[in-house]
Amino acid sequence: MSATSTVSAGVRIPTSLLRPYHISRSGSGSGSGRGRWHRLSATRATSELELEVCVKASTTVPDRLGDCPFTQRVLLTLEEKHLPYQMKFVDLSNKPHWFLQLSPEGKVPLLKLQDNWLSDSDVIAQALEHKYPHPPLTTPPHKASVGSNIFSTFIAFLKSKDPSDATEQALLSELTSFNDYLKDNGPFINADTISAADLSLAPKLYHMEIALGHYKNWSVPESLSYLKNYMKTIFSRESFVKTRALHEDVIAGWRPKVMS
Repeated sequence: MSATSTVSAGVRIPTSLLRPYHISRSGSGSGSGRGRWHRLSATRATSELELEVCVKASTTVPDRLGDCPFTQRVLLTLEEKHLPYQMKFVDLSNKPHWFLQLSPEGKVPLLKLQDNWLSDSDVIAQALEHKYPHPPLTTPPHKASVGSNIFSTFIAFLKSKDPSDATEQALLSELTSFNDYLKDNGPFINADTISAADLSLAPKLYHMEIALGHYKNWSVPESLSYLKNYMKTIFSRESFVKTRALHEDVIAGWRPKVMS
């Protein structure tokens, strides 16, 4: 969808699917039934309306968040801003009618904000920053594109079946450039402050690490120490741990591209 698109708020999700699921402090929950909502981050006043997010459901474990780096970016934004939200798990292999009414292209994430369903993680992140400016996550314009070519070069290398086609070197070049940037400007893209650019890039690096490790037996070189520390720091952050996909889902999610 375009960077300015929204989805009509006229579609109602069936009431039977809006079943609250409370997460205990230990992370376990109670409740049953297909299509239930999962509630996270209830850190603000309970009278504040929770935001609603349609997310990919796990394909390997029932009632878990699936693999989608763009969805994780949105969830990270909500977590870092301490906003209460509810996730609606969507089986993307068998999309329900109500979801296709909200998202004709059948894509996640979708977030309901002020009676409008917003699509595209860029649009959603910008809308959340405008509506909830504190704590700020804005990345200065001249830093916003740092590391932006890593994801596409990772995919090219992952799909490659020719060891001599230079896709590995292209990825290494991008990672090295990012490592050098962090050395001079880190530890985050915006120096000491985590920002929207980090929340966009980190899920992609997480997918890169898992998928290339599994399918290519490849890992980030030890020489890229600033990048490795960046990944370790963000991957261990509470917001990331709460919103990351299972390794099994990441591996399963990339399998069609590897096998094609």
